[in-house]
Amino acid sequence: MDVGRVDFYIGLSLAVSSSVFIGASFILKKKGLLRLASKGSTRAGQGGYAYLKEGLWWAGLISMGVGEAANFAAYAFAPATLVTPLGALSVLVSAVLASYFLNERLNVHGKIGCLLCVLGSTVMVVHAPQEEEVASLSVMAEKLKDPGFIVFAVCVVGSSLVLIFAVAPRFGQKNVLVYILICSVIGSLSVSCVKGLGIGIKELFSGTAVLREPLFWSLVVCLVVCVSIQISYLNKALDIFNTSIVTPIYYVFFTTSVMACSAILFKEWLSMSANAVVGTISGFLTIVLGIFLLHAFKDITFSWDSLPLYLTKAPQGLQWSSQPYMALPGQDGLMGEEGKPS
Repeated sequence: MDVGRVDFYIGLSLAVSSSVFIGASFILKKKGLLRLASKGSTRAGQGGYAYLKEGLWWAGLISMGVGEAANFAAYAFAPATLVTPLGALSVLVSAVLASYFLNERLNVHGKIGCLLCVLGSTVMVVHAPQEEEVASLSVMAEKLKDPGFIVFAVCVVGSSLVLIFAVAPRFGQKNVLVYILICSVIGSLSVSCVKGLGIGIKELFSGTAVLREPLFWSLVVCLVVCVSIQISYLNKALDIFNTSIVTPIYYVFFTTSVMACSAILFKEWLSMSANAVVGTISGFLTIVLGIFLLHAFKDITFSWDSLPLYLTKAPQGLQWSSQPYMALPGQDGLMGEEGKPS
């Protein structure tokens, strides 16, 4: 097996394990925040930081840290267009655990939505574009100087500042999209930093003196700032809104942002065939459909028992063929009139 395939499977394994830890972290954090709310502490959504004294919240943070570390390593071995879509597995993990530990009921629509998220992610992985080879920090530096990426980064920073200082104070506690948009657009830059640092660490192990490179430490600072903002606003979203809603919506916007950033920075889409483009878009739209089912019907009490009679098992062994035929209202009269001799 060649080195490329080995790296692929290493990155795939790390990405899957990352999703499990991150999905569980949402539940642990939410449990901690709920415990604080029951004690009357100032909630994170209201600017409080009492969660820093809550053990469950720290357990969730550690779980997320482990997941992010695995995710960090995955980006060093595999392209972002492979690693990022697998984040949909964290949606499945979080939704299932929330139904058991947070009593957040997951109806049939939600279960189908989770399944669609997994299927869509699989399709995206199969058709994932191949990233341009970036083997050193010097090559990464040249890509970061690309005018297209500079414009993208400026737009991300500008839109984030507007959301943080103008939109969030007014609409943050009413609309789930505000806090999630902040996390998502900032997350696209954090992934780029992670990719660059992953390349730098691989160079470090190979004997290159990357610690003397200003770019390496610039990426570290940028990553710390981005992750700090993401954690803060993700906490606010989790404190105010339902976990089964925050997790999938965050996935959709985060994945979209990362895919756009990756396409601009690495330009891997230019080498894709038409089939790969259609497959990638179809996979992503499948995920969006799954997210819609999770979000739009979350408050509807709908189970297998409420399905129409023709989709449920006949009671007491009754066969469908033994059910009497019932004519529609007025049908007998209409047939009688048509059957009269003229």
